[in-house]
Amino acid sequence: MNSSLLEFDPQVFEIANEDLARQQSSLTLIPSENYASKAVMQAQATVLANKYAEGYPYQRYYNGCLPCDKIEALAIERAKELFNAEHVNVQPHAGTQANMAVYQALLKPGDTILSMKLDHGGHLSHGLPQNFSGYYYNIVHYGVSSDNELVDLDYVADLAKEHRPEMVVVGASAYPRVLDFSEWRKIADSVDAYLLADISHIAGLVAGKVHPDPMPYSHVVSTTTHKTLRGPRGAIIMSKSEYAKDIDRAIFPGLQGGPFMHAIAARAVAFKEALQPDFREYQAQVVRNAKTLADQLMGNGFRLVSGGTDNHLMLIDLTSVSDKLSGRQAANYLEEAGIIVNKNTIPFDKRSANSTSGIRLGTPMITSRGMKEPEMAVIANLISETIKQRQKASSRKRVREKVQELCQAFPVYEDLKL
Repeated sequence: MNSSLLEFDPQVFEIANEDLARQQSSLTLIPSENYASKAVMQAQATVLANKYAEGYPYQRYYNGCLPCDKIEALAIERAKELFNAEHVNVQPHAGTQANMAVYQALLKPGDTILSMKLDHGGHLSHGLPQNFSGYYYNIVHYGVSSDNELVDLDYVADLAKEHRPEMVVVGASAYPRVLDFSEWRKIADSVDAYLLADISHIAGLVAGKVHPDPMPYSHVVSTTTHKTLRGPRGAIIMSKSEYAKDIDRAIFPGLQGGPFMHAIAARAVAFKEALQPDFREYQAQVVRNAKTLADQLMGNGFRLVSGGTDNHLMLIDLTSVSDKLSGRQAANYLEEAGIIVNKNTIPFDKRSANSTSGIRLGTPMITSRGMKEPEMAVIANLISETIKQRQKASSRKRVREKVQELCQAFPVYEDLKL
């Protein structure tokens, strides 16, 4: 009972330390990941993990919940301040569960949802047939234009008028451009539909005031709390007050039992971090770094989907380098060189989702390490060398050495120990 992890289970301790070493010594460019602070991770490791707290603050089904009530109320208060939200539910375990709750609260099975295609940048919970969203709802998808790889809002408006959806979903996991939520609200209003803004990828940018705010225009906003927000894994739902009861009921008892109080405590810490002035500068740097990385990659001969980026991520079209190179292969070559990305479909991709013709890159994690524009140029050149010299193991070895030097100059956690 009182043994440490190292004493009781050295196997798990060793594996966790192995990933700590990997994180320290690799350049992670996956845009949906970030480094949580020590304070956030400490909150997740508190005794709050031991407590069942079904229900909501000061209305629990278990006794002994007063500290949990205080923690959840604090997280809600901070999230409201951060996003200027009328109502916040901080209990969803994940982004998909947050979206599931929104659908359950506001829609009926069989209702129509207008959302972005997965292979054009959408998310699983926006209507993939194998996902609950595609199973229970009638999904109509919009995508990007073949001309410029941007969402054509006139086309979206036409789809809305044709199919009369009960909900319009705006948000993506691989769309590198700014979203104008005011225009999306006009489309939703034209067919008397709810507007759900899923800002899971850009929540930190929104909080940092470097991306338009969805709150004034959306009936409901969902987001994960990691990614650009740099908190723990989890999600929240924000809404107008009139939808509060329905959304809360959808989470509990509709979809979840006891909330993870240690995770909610960690979210409270992350929201406080995001309310600090330096968080805005961090987000501005994320965007500057992304633009610099994108420009350098294009200068090195890579084609980027939509011709660049306005936010934290970009998609490389690998067919601009070789018709024979898949996203899976490129990601594996880069990992061997110490650079972590993920394979990703590009719009109108001819390869399967398991192979893909693209890779997705983002700058949140390398910006968290303190890297700026000069390092982005170096990283772009290392990516270019790895991919263009992919047949040479010696080239990957050389890049790996350069990556190690960069990581040592910009450590993640200087004195972190398990």
